[in-house]
Amino acid sequence: MGAALGYWVIPRDLVGYLDTLTTAALCVLLLGVGIDLGQQKEVWRRLWKMGWRVILVPLMVALGSIIGSVVVGLAMGMPVNESSAVGAGFGWYSLSGVMLAQIYSVELGALALITNVVRELMAFLLIPFIAKYIGKLSAVAPGGATTMDTTLPLISRSTDTDTAVVAFINGSILSAMVPLLVPLLIKL
Repeated sequence: MGAALGYWVIPRDLVGYLDTLTTAALCVLLLGVGIDLGQQKEVWRRLWKMGWRVILVPLMVALGSIIGSVVVGLAMGMPVNESSAVGAGFGWYSLSGVMLAQIYSVELGALALITNVVRELMAFLLIPFIAKYIGKLSAVAPGGATTMDTTLPLISRSTDTDTAVVAFINGSILSAMVPLLVPLLIKL
């Protein structure tokens, strides 16, 4: 529907404002989710009781993402440093793609961009299914770093408030890891 509107309806002059509009819409959506999470005082108490185990979720997501990328990369004949660096983008396509293009090669940067965009698109499709049939906590993994922003509302709607808080923490930690791991892994 968006493509049809862009092709036939929306004037080309307004296209420059789409980035601002989508950013504003995302901010309003995240504000709403944040207010909802803030209201859930009991959730924060339960999360506090979980303690350091909450950190295991992003660590396992990071490990699974990098190992999966290396396995697929080896099957495609890619060097381990390249495939692991692409996987370490954790879905944050705008940062990992640019970083790899600047510090390594434009081609690998483009691959990271495409790979991480596809990861985010797949996350939107898979999260409701995984939450319903596999488990709420498992639904956090496909989103990677995006679980603190773009996929958080979907996780919140598909699971529960406890899982949404874990998802936010997951996305925050993975987002902090991207600028550290991508350059480190590409230099292996």
